[in-house]
Amino acid sequence: MPFFLFDPEYYKIKEATGLSQAQEMTAYLGGSMFQTVMDNPVTAYRQLVQQYAKDVNGKVVDPKIAVAEANATFKAHPITASLSGVMPRIIGVFFKRVPKFGFLLGISYALGEDSVGSIAAFGASILSAPFINPIRMIEKQQRSYFRQTGTEKPIMEILRESRAEKFRPLFRGTIPLVGHSMASALLGLVGQPELQKYIKKELGSKTEMGRAATGLVASAVVSPIYVVVTNPLSRLEVIMQTAKIDGKGISAGAAVKEVIRDAAEFGLAGAFRGQGIGIFKAVISLTLFHEGRIFLTEAFRTYNKKNEVD
Repeated sequence: MPFFLFDPEYYKIKEATGLSQAQEMTAYLGGSMFQTVMDNPVTAYRQLVQQYAKDVNGKVVDPKIAVAEANATFKAHPITASLSGVMPRIIGVFFKRVPKFGFLLGISYALGEDSVGSIAAFGASILSAPFINPIRMIEKQQRSYFRQTGTEKPIMEILRESRAEKFRPLFRGTIPLVGHSMASALLGLVGQPELQKYIKKELGSKTEMGRAATGLVASAVVSPIYVVVTNPLSRLEVIMQTAKIDGKGISAGAAVKEVIRDAAEFGLAGAFRGQGIGIFKAVISLTLFHEGRIFLTEAFRTYNKKNEVD
């Protein structure tokens, strides 16, 4: 049990924000849970588009063929495909987000920041990676044999196979994950809220755009930058984490070479598989997360003020 939970300061309302650290953490987790459930179909589809870069025989195929196969999978199994991986992602809200947001808000609090800054985002990205990677590995393994079986790979089967390898496969893809997590924190958790404040100030005073609309605009501006940075890293994760657990793992270097070969054969379309759906996913995910987080933040702030909580 984290010792900070027993510290009265963790539950004390900060004058600058009108919230306690505990309430801020709860708002971040609530926003993350809302986003995780709602954007799962898009997340699953993007993985399949990137995963189907190879056919069942391991041969690299044209990006158009990969998209067609991903579409066929979703048409054949719409519900199963849409919900695939959602359980480890929901569990991951706690196993992944508690360490990430804990480090993020903890570092920010230690630095005396009123809002989360880039140093906190950088530190949280590195420190939380060992907690996040196993969940992402399990999520991707669940979808890795959809084309062959039409069903998810059971979580317990994934864990049994991993145990036979002393759980080392669960940490495949950690290197690209650190970069992915860093970009996500800097652009998504720090950049989007700051941009939304600016857009709300500039457009909100001249139009009738509300919080949700300005948040959507901010996400739409940040998302292309975010996806350009993270899509290649996401592709490396997919390559490394969808390989057979009981087989030889694919190193980060080998995954990079695979992407380079793909680019050499199919150009930018091969290098940036899933880029378009990635931008759409980023806009939806960022907006859902921040709307959920802000809703809970305002609810806590209103409650504290109404009940004079200190």
